Order: sequence, then C-alpha cells, then structure tokens
Amino acid sequence: MNRRRQWDIFCKVIDNFGDIGVCWRLSADLAARGEQVRLWVDDASALSWMAPLGATGVEVRPWSESIESTAVAPLLASQPGDVLIEAFGCDIPPEFLALWVAQPAPPSQPTRCWLNLEYLSAESYVERCHAMPSLVSHGPAAGWTKWFFYPGFTPKTGGLLREPGLLQRRTDVEAKNEQQADSPRLKVSLFCYEPPALAALLTEWSRNGLAGRPVELLVTAGRSAQAVKAALNQWKANPQRLTITWLPWLSQTEYDQLLWRCDLNFVRGEDSVLRALWAGKPFVWSIYPQDDGAHLPKLEAFLQQLDAPAALKIFHRAWNTGGETLASPSAADLADWRQHAEVARTTLLGQDDMTSRLLQFVAKNR
Repeated sequence: MNRRRQWDIFCKVIDNFGDIGVCWRLSADLAARGEQVRLWVDDASALSWMAPLGATGVEVRPWSESIESTAVAPLLASQPGDVLIEAFGCDIPPEFLALWVAQPAPPSQPTRCWLNLEYLSAESYVERCHAMPSLVSHGPAAGWTKWFFYPGFTPKTGGLLREPGLLQRRTDVEAKNEQQADSPRLKVSLFCYEPPALAALLTEWSRNGLAGRPVELLVTAGRSAQAVKAALNQWKANPQRLTITWLPWLSQTEYDQLLWRCDLNFVRGEDSVLRALWAGKPFVWSIYPQDDGAHLPKLEAFLQQLDAPAALKIFHRAWNTGGETLASPSAADLADWRQHAEVARTTLLGQDDMTSRLLQFVAKNR
C-alpha cells in the first residue's frame, strides 16, 4: 500500500485574502484526494469565516519568514513532508529547508519535490515558464531543484483550480433557485476594490435599473461595502430601482452559492474570478491594481483568452481604469456575456484541473 504524501504549503497573507483563499482551496482539494496537507500561514484569521469547518486531512499551522519569530517554533519541530510549495513567492525559512534536505535523499536522485506556485495569468510567458526548473545555488538546499508551477488557461500550463463535484453542486443549487425564481429584480453580487466608476454605475442603476429591470445589489463585507458606503455619500438610492443588501463575511462555500444565484457578478483578485468562471454567469473582474500598470496587460490577455465580446472588453477597461465612460450593460449585452461565459466554462472544463496536473507533475518529478 502506497504511503500518502505529506505536503507543506507556505502562504504569506499580503492583503485582500486572495492568497490564503487560493491556498486553502488547494489544500482542501489535495486532502480530499487522499493527500496529507499542512498549510503554514502567517495570519490564519480569515479562515475563521472563509473555512469555519476546516477540512479533513488539512492542518493549519503558524509560521513566519523571520526565524526570530516565536511562530516559527512549530515549523522547526515538524518533520518536513514530501512536497514543499512556496505560494506566490514567499520564502521558506532556511532552517526548515535544512531539515528537508537532511532527510535521506541525495540531490542527484530526489524523492521529494519543491515548487514555487505562481500567480494566475493568461499572458504568453506562462506557457514558456511553466514547469521550468531552477537549480538552487546557495543556502541549505544548494544543488537541489525548485520547479516553477504556473496556473493558466491552456493545456501547456498548470491549469485552473476546480475540485471534483463542483459543477454538480452548482447544478443542485440552480435547481433550487429555479423553483424560487420569478423575481422581477436582477441579482448582482459585488466583490470589488474601489473602482472609480462605482458611484456613476450605482447612480445609473438607482435611476433606471439594469437592462430595464430593478436591481438587488448584494454587497460583500470589507472593502466592497466600504466602497459602496463611500459612493452613497454622492447620491441617494431609489429603492424602486435599486436595493442594497449588506452581506456578512461569507465562507468559500457560501460565496460560490452567491455567484450561482446571481445574474451578474463583480469579482476581484485570483480566487473569485475562477469561481465566477465556473459559475458560468456574466461577470466583471476587478484585477488587482499595480502602481506600474502591469495589471492592465494581464487584463487584456485574460479578455483575449476568453474571446470576450467587445462590449464586455470595454466595460472591463472602464471598470478597472476609470479612463473610459462606463455604460450599464443592456439586456442584449447580458445575454451575450452569459453565452460567452458558458462557452468559456465548457472549453475550460475540457482540460485537466490544476490539482490533477500538480499531482501528475509531482509524481513525474519526485
């Protein structure tokens, strides 16, 4: 009987919860497929609402990139696993790497695997850089190879996170929604940063609704709610055309169900844009803004990869830059966006998911 692999996944929470959200979904998916996972995170507080029930086979442990921190003590008291993952460029403490390489496995014939999990992008460099080896030249792991693993949208990349059974759960929820349908209002979920066009869009919806129908805006907690409240200072809602529901912090399961229930989803960051893709509903992505503007080519590559209709491209650009006039989508636009969302989802469902590709890669490069 084969021994279950032990994975050590390292996550540093920068902001906005996308990093820990991706790491948690990956950890839970690996564990559901029979792997053992330790998720080392410098701030696990978001998991209290993001994943309140935890996951069988996943241990959450504290760590710090600084060896001086008391939070690193559990790290050094643990036996390193078979697979190490540095998520999004965080650095594993060298003392832990020293323990890892000290286990009986010469560098020339490694039985373990060390990966750097990169950010999601549709840009062309992803295919070139995915699965590239990097020979470590210094530190306790000198002579070992670290592999770069890039999620992506094509068969030549690391794929997209999608746990087994996701689409069936969505189908079950939609069947219940259809029984409770016939609402005159369009449901719109809002998970955003602080888009400059937000106030103007909400003003338009308050006056005229969306695609000729009243709007029920479901606002997620945190920065999204703060942005809407700030926008409310510039205008007053008309409850006949726009109602606002302030949501509590949602678990990942609850957030998925929110996307499935809505007619249009505004999402942000890496984790939620994938969940919007799997929902198969019209969506608008707030890409994480960078001061040097590097996020804009990334947005264009994403829109090109999905073969987004012209109106959706224009809306995305205006939503992310504020440099163009943002026009509320028409009923025809929403129908077109939904059709393209469904086509994109069907195409991507034809590819292996990221966890499957990761397991295959590790088995090949152990």
